[in-house]
Amino acid sequence: MNSELNTRWGILYCPKRRSGKYRERIQKVLDERQVQYDFVQSESTDSVERLVSMLIHNGYKTIIVVGGDSALNDAVNCLMKEEKQVRDSVALGVIPNGVINDFARYWEFKESNLEQTVDWLIKRRIRQVDLGCIRYTNKKGEQCHRYFLNCINIGLIADVMNMRRQTRSLLGSRTLSFIVSIFLMIFHRMDYKMHVKINSDVINRKVMTMCIGSGPGYGQTPNAVPYNGLLDVSMVYHTGILQVFAGVWLLITGRFLNHRSVHPYRTREVKVEEAKHALVSVDGRLMGTPVGAYHIDVEQEIINFLIPD
Repeated sequence: MNSELNTRWGILYCPKRRSGKYRERIQKVLDERQVQYDFVQSESTDSVERLVSMLIHNGYKTIIVVGGDSALNDAVNCLMKEEKQVRDSVALGVIPNGVINDFARYWEFKESNLEQTVDWLIKRRIRQVDLGCIRYTNKKGEQCHRYFLNCINIGLIADVMNMRRQTRSLLGSRTLSFIVSIFLMIFHRMDYKMHVKINSDVINRKVMTMCIGSGPGYGQTPNAVPYNGLLDVSMVYHTGILQVFAGVWLLITGRFLNHRSVHPYRTREVKVEEAKHALVSVDGRLMGTPVGAYHIDVEQEIINFLIPD
């Protein structure tokens, strides 16, 4: 194995626009700081895991994802397929460039401040972070699992997150796409019959949405810490349309847990016995509806992540 790869970065660039200007800007900043690196570029969602696997197996010890939450999700799921010895030798970092960059924002990595981000990454300060995991059965009857850095949404917000991703690609603005998505949700189903076990509590009723966060959960689990071995859960019971918009305002202003219909929990696992017709999104990407019951837990401090100084 080439010893140079111990310090050379493998950079996976996930473009959100056809223009290559941001890539050129990144390369300029890296060259100015004399960082040794190799670029690979994903052409589709399916190619991210393949390219991360290629970087790992070619010996890169620092892998930087230029992308958003979904690209990071693909990267960690690829990394988790490796043996522990291999996984422990790799540090994962992010340069925000996605439709949604919630996990990067938690660490104060900002798309608008590329130079600061690169300077932090160069210092190679590593923090082991948690991964949540959803274990479920797919439509073929196969036992599956998917890891997440940020959160899982079940119900209405999974639908909104999917709409937000679609409208962001059309509208360009994160805020505008969110507002349009919230407006469109008026025409969608507003509650789901759920049977959920959290700690000693059993919830068996209609629920509007549930967020299970190892990270900030797009504002729904704002107190979650991605290295304490716990999951934060925010469950929202069915409420009137005016209360929905009041909840949206509290979400935007960072006071989501103050809404009277929000019921927070902290736990190591969540058992979803039933969630009829409720869509599920993992780190902002729609997963669809698992078949039957599914289980969500957390693995503590299992991924090496590059954090700010």
